[in-house]
Amino acid sequence: MLDRDSVLEVLRPVQDPELQKSLVELNMIRNVEIEGSTVRFTLVLTTPACPLREFIVEDCQKAVKQLSGVETVEVDVTAETPQQKSLPDRQGVDGVKNIIAVSSGKGGVGKSTVAVNLAVSLAQAGAKVGLLDADIYGPNAPTMLGLTAAEVQVQKDGQGQDILEPAFNHGIKMVSMGFLINPDQPVIWRGPMLNGIIRQFLYQVNWGALDYLVIDLPPGTGDAQLTLAQAVPMSGAVIVTTPQTVSLLDARRGLKMFEQLGVKVLGIVENMSYFIPPDLPDRRYDIFGSGGGEKTAQELQVPLLGCVPLEVPVREGGDRGIPIVVAQPDSASAQALRAIAQQVAAKVSIAALT
Repeated sequence: MLDRDSVLEVLRPVQDPELQKSLVELNMIRNVEIEGSTVRFTLVLTTPACPLREFIVEDCQKAVKQLSGVETVEVDVTAETPQQKSLPDRQGVDGVKNIIAVSSGKGGVGKSTVAVNLAVSLAQAGAKVGLLDADIYGPNAPTMLGLTAAEVQVQKDGQGQDILEPAFNHGIKMVSMGFLINPDQPVIWRGPMLNGIIRQFLYQVNWGALDYLVIDLPPGTGDAQLTLAQAVPMSGAVIVTTPQTVSLLDARRGLKMFEQLGVKVLGIVENMSYFIPPDLPDRRYDIFGSGGGEKTAQELQVPLLGCVPLEVPVREGGDRGIPIVVAQPDSASAQALRAIAQQVAAKVSIAALT
């Protein structure tokens, strides 16, 4: 007999490939409807940026078509991003489900480029995303997001506390020190002042409901990293490096820092993996070496999330305030960055549900 129970029964063996658990047991199959020879249901994924979305849908359709009398299987795909696990000694941010840090051991490796494009890629997939530019001394995110002229507003909450309204562009909300100072003004602060502004950016901003808050950390292993790790529960950290030996050495130190602070390292991103000249798109030049990110990931037993090539449009997009995943979505670098965003989202969901 073709009914809701029989549909759920044939779907029970179908598993989420990442979680290795039944979709039915995870309550990811909902709203089962049967109309003649057509079966409809909703597939609720754990992230809008699920990298295995099409495979899961195909597995579901194959399973249901085994039932006698079924000719058409219609799957409505949606997502509910799980909440990261709380920690007793750290305060979460109201409305924010997952906090992801993007860090690097040294400057000049394209960390902010990766952070911005990661955030925009997640938003393009349908997630609600915020970006906190915690690089207080070098706030470049407003430039990369086309928000250099943005004027943020400060409102009072019910207790009379100042609450900052984030700027918005390319589908993400953002706060940055760049909104609060003149373009040429240096930030000459000691640690306590830096710690204070980061906490304000966490707790005194009207973030609203977010699936992901991406935090662009300054390079190195200093006050900002320590403040963040001690203040909020984090879903994990992404370490950005280049294939160059000097960069990899610093990346290892940054990775070890997060491990000592009890923050899960989601993986390594190798940026500027190779250069693609604009006039010879089929050529690849390993100007910073090759294989360093993969070797380091293997040695430290963390995933290599992806390798991003160096292309001229990446720099041009950053200068113009149009991230490469928006400006040239079919470029090799944009495809690599979207794939990295999918990997990050999947690992965040696994950490929340296991």
